Amino acid sequence: MKKRILLIITFFACINLYSQNTYVFFGSFNHDKTTEGIYVYQLDTIHGKLSKITTVKGFINPSFLTLSPNEKYLFACTESKTPNAGSVSSFEFNPENKSLTFINSQKSGGENPVYVAVHKSGKWLINGNYTEGSVSVYPISKNGTINPITQNFQFSEGSINPERQNRSHIHSTVFSPNFDYVFLPDLGADKIRCYKFENEKSEPLQIAEKPFTKTTLGSGPRHFTFHPNEKFAYCIEELTGTVNAYKYENGKLDSIQRINTHTEKYKEDFESSDIHISPDGRYLYASNRGEENNIAIFAIQNDGKLKAIGYQSTLGEHPRTFTIDETGKFLIVTNVVTGNVFVFKRNIETGLLKKVGKELKIKNVSCVQIKRY
Repeated sequence: MKKRILLIITFFACINLYSQNTYVFFGSFNHDKTTEGIYVYQLDTIHGKLSKITTVKGFINPSFLTLSPNEKYLFACTESKTPNAGSVSSFEFNPENKSLTFINSQKSGGENPVYVAVHKSGKWLINGNYTEGSVSVYPISKNGTINPITQNFQFSEGSINPERQNRSHIHSTVFSPNFDYVFLPDLGADKIRCYKFENEKSEPLQIAEKPFTKTTLGSGPRHFTFHPNEKFAYCIEELTGTVNAYKYENGKLDSIQRINTHTEKYKEDFESSDIHISPDGRYLYASNRGEENNIAIFAIQNDGKLKAIGYQSTLGEHPRTFTIDETGKFLIVTNVVTGNVFVFKRNIETGLLKKVGKELKIKNVSCVQIKRY
């Protein structure tokens, strides 16, 4: 009997430990170095509760965050929305003592950095600058230090929307599933640019056989993601409130479907923003800002095409980014204008979302990343 009780106690202790080793990282448009810019929370993966761990001050407007493959380092776009400025910064995260420590910064090579990605080797960081329409590549040292830029490509052409597309605006930098290509949705030029990425070269970005894929004029491609099966890719188009689905093979995209993210009720002001696929590859989620402030939910068919199955209010205004944890159990969304965060539990079978836990208030929250340690 005692042995059985001990086993039960051990079992629940393990569950509790497992539920407490998932961390959530938030950035914010703080506009002031004396206020918190990055927040770290712990996610209770049983109840969906978020508990604050630590915060960091000393830099401005971390608009986007990403983690290194070894999970030791957090990289941020900093000085976003700051005139004539822009930088990328690195931090060391220690889950044992729950600390986030600044390492260094480098200039972003353009104004208003909005996206950073790390190569699977952990040796390279690539950053997209929105306002000036450029991409920069940096070597990363083993200790997480970002070294000076080795490559910077500037783009200039725009498209048909004079208010939003007067010139190139790179909005994300996404590695292909094998990390041998980089895709750069250019909201300003209505193109998804592509470079071959040769990891062992001192200048890894090389001209691809197909250097760009044209999107519908005025669509404004923004964020981009690959299906886990590596056969399909999806781009959310901010200005027209649409998702473009593609077949993917060896650096080449072929469109197979273009579908609205918004309900028929709305005809303009979509401001679609972020896009993610559940780890099992069955559902795609896309966020709309503007008047809707929701997440559109799609079932992914065997041929890669999407079928709309529902919408979930984000319970706030301007859901700029969201993320799904690696188990596929939770989706966390950030609302910039209302400064709040909500955790939703995913129904694994239906793909639908249900709010759990309490509202978390973070002023001007800009982005979110989640990682289990």
